[in-house]
Amino acid sequence: MTLRRRLALVAAAAVAVAIVLASGIVYVVVRGELRGTVDDDLQQAGHTADIARIPLASGGLRMFVSGAGAGAGPEARVRRLLAPRDALGLQTTYLALVDDSGARVLPRDEADAGGDGAPDEPQLPVTAATRAVAAGTHGPFFADARVDDTAVRVYTMPLRGLPGFAIQVARPLTEVDRTLDRLALVLALVSAAGIALAAGLGLVVARTALRPVRQLTSAVEHVGETGDLSRRIDLGPSAGGRGGRTGENEGDEIARLARSFNAMLGALEASVGRQRQLVADASHELRTPLTSVRTNIEVLALPAGLPEEERSRLLADVVEQLDELGALVGDLVELAREEESAVAVEDVRIDLLVEEAVTRARRRPGAPVFATELEPSIVRGVPARLDRAIANLLDNAAKWSPIGAEVTVTLRGGELAVRDRGPGIAAADLPHVFERFYRAPAARGMPGSGLGLAIVRQVAELHGGTATAHAAPDGGALLRLALPAEVMPTRSAARDMSLPEPLAPAANDGRAAGGDTSMPAG
Repeated sequence: MTLRRRLALVAAAAVAVAIVLASGIVYVVVRGELRGTVDDDLQQAGHTADIARIPLASGGLRMFVSGAGAGAGPEARVRRLLAPRDALGLQTTYLALVDDSGARVLPRDEADAGGDGAPDEPQLPVTAATRAVAAGTHGPFFADARVDDTAVRVYTMPLRGLPGFAIQVARPLTEVDRTLDRLALVLALVSAAGIALAAGLGLVVARTALRPVRQLTSAVEHVGETGDLSRRIDLGPSAGGRGGRTGENEGDEIARLARSFNAMLGALEASVGRQRQLVADASHELRTPLTSVRTNIEVLALPAGLPEEERSRLLADVVEQLDELGALVGDLVELAREEESAVAVEDVRIDLLVEEAVTRARRRPGAPVFATELEPSIVRGVPARLDRAIANLLDNAAKWSPIGAEVTVTLRGGELAVRDRGPGIAAADLPHVFERFYRAPAARGMPGSGLGLAIVRQVAELHGGTATAHAAPDGGALLRLALPAEVMPTRSAARDMSLPEPLAPAANDGRAAGGDTSMPAG
């Protein structure tokens, strides 16, 4: 059974239960009101008959008393009871007088009526409770009975002023039962119609409510079959989709699920797009050095042989190209890692990492003069990746700095600023310096992969920071790596703290020195 049918069935069942309960309550209330009215009339008739026992009384029920002496028995003194008539003169209430032995006094059987009885009146049943009322040991009560296949309501009460007798007042329930039967039929029809309508509306509501689910299912199937990540679910304005508001609390749960799925598809599409672009760029960048290495190896393998000087030069070229390939592959692997394991994240003294990276950069031949101003700071991150980003910034500055020029390295508030004295960055190149494989025209003849600064930006974003490039006011380039940091009070106090030491230079496997050397910083 489909989800839509299950929802419609649940809705119909809920409405059916509600309608049945409501119909049952209506039936019980109406039945109580109708029978309550009958009970009130019976009580009034019984009390009226009791009071009307006085000779010559008029109105209501009248009990005619004979002229016999006081010593005569009750049958001699009480001849008959006359029930009241309705507005049409019809008799709708019936009476009976019973003594404490259960004998019926009035109305009497036709054989005993002697012409003065009421042989055509119904004979009401006499029970033990009736005799108890006549004897004065039981209070008045109502009871249902059947007389001549007719349902009647009987009220039994003691006859005041005449101990040992009880009066029975009865009224047929034919009209009440007929009204209740009609009401039950109407309620049954209304219930059936309501349930059918609820089932139909349930299907409509389920179809409307599950439209985003169908779209979600279609989108998932489409993505699974075609791999097309551009598919989206159209939520419409009412659900906070295109043209509507997208507040966190707006729309129902299904609409929120659809928005989350759209966001997931967007993130997945962007990630796949970056990976495809990385593969395409990598294949383009790898093609040239691989071709050159292959050509040199083929030349070295010629049977005629080469002069020793030429052979040595080709071997040196092959080694250099293999080094460049190794650095390029390392950069590609670094860029392919878009997240870090939570286990690798720790508190890092970023100022000590910068100090170690500057020390390594100073050891390289032809390195510029590095001037540092480092404020003790702690960042939450991965030491190896932070060290790689710092080394790439320093390598980029060293590459574009003239021999003997000064490179200023400043760390304040978790922001590392590296400023060189090179030719600077052209305005057209500023928006692209952190893109993968981007190389400015001045850098295309220089060694490097064009991935160093891209790694800097990736590390910054993974650590919740930013990487920016600017042209220095008086020449050169200024590159900034800003990270969320906790500034320590003093450098001396920071050195006394028990914090993790930064990785030794060997932890970089020499890759920091082979970082980005292709992106112009100035």
